[in-house]
Amino acid sequence: MVRLNVFRWAPGEAERIRAYEVEAVADTTVLDALVAVQREQDPTLALRYACRVGMCGSCAMVVNGRERWACRTRLASLGPGPVSVRPLYHFPLLRDLVVDMTPFVERHAAVGAALAPAAQAEPYVVIPSASAERAEIDDAIECIGCGMCLSACTMVAHDRRFPGPAALNRAFTLQRDRRDAAHGARWAMLLGDDALPRCHGQGNCTDVCPMGLSPTRSIIRLRQMAVRRMVGLAAPQAGRGQ
Repeated sequence: MVRLNVFRWAPGEAERIRAYEVEAVADTTVLDALVAVQREQDPTLALRYACRVGMCGSCAMVVNGRERWACRTRLASLGPGPVSVRPLYHFPLLRDLVVDMTPFVERHAAVGAALAPAAQAEPYVVIPSASAERAEIDDAIECIGCGMCLSACTMVAHDRRFPGPAALNRAFTLQRDRRDAAHGARWAMLLGDDALPRCHGQGNCTDVCPMGLSPTRSIIRLRQMAVRRMVGLAAPQAGRGQ
């Protein structure tokens, strides 16, 4: 038997921790345990999940103080003692373990996270997987939007205007995409006081990413690109003044 200390909250109620005892075997995951609680002990427990096989990211939550996918976290891997479960940080609560993902979407929109096809770009242009352009972004394109990096980011908590790791990671892939026509407009936002300069490089986002991505690296690459861009823009002006 494993004890789960689960965060509970609903509108009009006080936050509290409720304990449940569940039977577990070697392969029992946190999600298995929570579903068992919901079905057999407390049908009022609210949680979000879909695929149950580590593909959708919807079961992201904080387990024993660390952001994890509940469906990929076996209880046996957490060691002895009670297991604490709470919702992701820095998101509005809807109920119990369910958070409102609207801020995640809004942060992506703020950086122009959709491809803006250039007029001269070929439709369905093929970028070879072996090309330098593709190799540059290969490690950044597999984000599935689980929100764990935002929960782990201390700057997201400090500055509500900070786009956050996932949005900046997405911006990096677009700024390196020759098909995109919004590079200039995106730079105007990325170079603002609340975007690239705000990241302190702690790497919490990279540590918790279940896909093995490194938003930290994407942000560093954006900064390097920004410096080259600013130097390139300044060089002609310096030449005219000499």
